[in-house]
Amino acid sequence: MGSPARLSFPIAENRSQALGEIHARPFVAVTCPRVILQLAFLMESGHASHQEAIEDLARSQGAAVPDRASRHCAVQWGQGTLRWERHTEFSTWFWDGPAATEFGGAIPRHPFGGNFRAPGSLISGIRLEIWPEGAAAENALALFDIASLCRSRVRGGMAEVATDFRQDGDGLTRMLLIDRGLTDLGRGATVQCLLDIETYRTLATLALPLAQSLSPEIRQIEESLGAVTQEMRGQVWESADGMLTEITRLASELEANAAQSLYRFGASKAYDSIVSERIASLGEEPIAGETLGSFLERRLAPAMRTCKSLEERQGNLSLKLSRTTDLLRSWVDVGLARQNTALLASMDRRAKLQLRLQQTVESLSVAAISYYIIGLLSYAAKALSHGLSETMSSVALGVSVPVVVVFVWIFVRSVRRRHADS
Repeated sequence: MGSPARLSFPIAENRSQALGEIHARPFVAVTCPRVILQLAFLMESGHASHQEAIEDLARSQGAAVPDRASRHCAVQWGQGTLRWERHTEFSTWFWDGPAATEFGGAIPRHPFGGNFRAPGSLISGIRLEIWPEGAAAENALALFDIASLCRSRVRGGMAEVATDFRQDGDGLTRMLLIDRGLTDLGRGATVQCLLDIETYRTLATLALPLAQSLSPEIRQIEESLGAVTQEMRGQVWESADGMLTEITRLASELEANAAQSLYRFGASKAYDSIVSERIASLGEEPIAGETLGSFLERRLAPAMRTCKSLEERQGNLSLKLSRTTDLLRSWVDVGLARQNTALLASMDRRAKLQLRLQQTVESLSVAAISYYIIGLLSYAAKALSHGLSETMSSVALGVSVPVVVVFVWIFVRSVRRRHADS
């Protein structure tokens, strides 16, 4: 029997990217004890500088330079591995290496020393240390700030997480993972969740300063719109154009603010959702004090509600401006209709006056034309008076007067009817 025929079909565009996406961020197997550093840099001016930074670092270690289209790569560095990943608006730099002799101690060699060139502004920095259960781990717990200490069991009690969300001397958020029997892959999955929680909760709060700066402007637009609507209640027709100009100005300011905040608010909601998902996947059980989830719920949720509230105010204010604009335009249209009605009535009165004047002129024109015709007839009568008596010519001239007047009147009326029908 021959070998089965291979399937061969046309491949959809971007199919390989779609299939590879679920394998883009596999969990890294992490041993214990271990120290992990992760930095996140914003890409304010594009990803070129980030790509160049990882290329320079790979060359310095004699590793293969990643492809320009690649979104992630790994470079062996000392006794650990540097993993780089490019996201939509930031890049992450993850390095794991042997733990120091004690929690928070100096790390002999890591890639983020004096020769490292930061590709952008630092937004998140984490130092996460993994220690087995024992005296060293208990001593490490005593170094956290008890006022903001978050401590909980995770992964069904197979590990313990502790952090105070404070930064050390290098500006890195300190985290401790106490291992109680996790596998290397389970340890890697837990580490990834903790790193994502700290990174994305920082990125989520980027919208808060923007919301706080836009809030006074939104309030000013609301007050200005209220003033315009109050003026409309006064039925001040003369200022309708000014009110419409003011509403147009307010609408343009609001749209500019909305365009400025649209991406930031949307991204913050997405980051906040990721934080919630990662916290839920840990399956926290409280030990003493707060868990990571309850701590962030009390501090991150108000910031997110502030951003959501401002976004809703923008949407509601946009609807109010639209309704006010429509109402004002209707108001102006009604006023114009009234003016047009008055203008048409005035034109109708003028037309009637012109008709009366025309009739008067027609009457005068009949008399004038008749006068001229009778004058011509008088000259004819004088010419004929040589054969007739003077009395006969005067009588003939007198009889012709009403005949001429009637004829002229009929002629003028017929001319007017022809003009009216044409």
